[in-house]
Amino acid sequence: MISVKVTAPTATIVLDRKSAHNALDAKMIRELSQAFHDLHGEKRVRSVVLTAAGQTFCSGVDLKAWHETILHDEESLENWQEVAAELQELLEQMMRFPKVLIAAIDGGAIGFGFALVLASDLVVATERAFFSLPAPRYGLVSGHVAPLLYFRYGAAAASRLLLGNERIEGKIAAELGWVHRLVPSDQCWVAANQWANDISNVAPESIQMTKRLLNEMIGESMFDALSSGATALATMCSTEAASEGIAAFVEKRLPKF
Repeated sequence: MISVKVTAPTATIVLDRKSAHNALDAKMIRELSQAFHDLHGEKRVRSVVLTAAGQTFCSGVDLKAWHETILHDEESLENWQEVAAELQELLEQMMRFPKVLIAAIDGGAIGFGFALVLASDLVVATERAFFSLPAPRYGLVSGHVAPLLYFRYGAAAASRLLLGNERIEGKIAAELGWVHRLVPSDQCWVAANQWANDISNVAPESIQMTKRLLNEMIGESMFDALSSGATALATMCSTEAASEGIAAFVEKRLPKF
């Protein structure tokens, strides 16, 4: 479900679970984390492109999979805390990844899928791309996205998506500065890979220190906020509202709150 292609000095990580709109289940999360771990120590690779197969970049966490394994468990809060912690660790791994990470988006980045984009350093997208946070529709909270969205774009942008239930299209995202390069659909990976190649010509030590400056020094409090966000997500997931919202999602009906 996760494939890695290395063409030095760049590499591409591909989310490839098209049948589920690239929703993340436990196996996919582990594979994605392993991909970053492997490329962390790969000296031939200086920049990485994160992209996806199919028409959706990532539809977020696979609620159907988690519904089947956790929802009726007597220790659901503890299990949700484990899930939230794994997601938090993945985002922190991306933020601390010592090489430039470019997200190439040609489709929807929804829920935690948007978190993957926000944890990347640069974003190349097409007009088919869009960003949305539907968690409240299902009695949930975007605990991982909120700190990253605030860190990247500020409180106004965070409120717009977290509370406003708004879908931001690729062209608008580019005008807002959320997307750094807007390209035609058939050029998405090509443009991102070319950018990654250009970046690979600079000193890797400079890139690593600059990322630490941005993400770990200037953004030091963001990691504490991620932890708080993960706790909020786990707590909300164990409520009756979440039980109804997730059940409605799985059953393809409107929730009754």
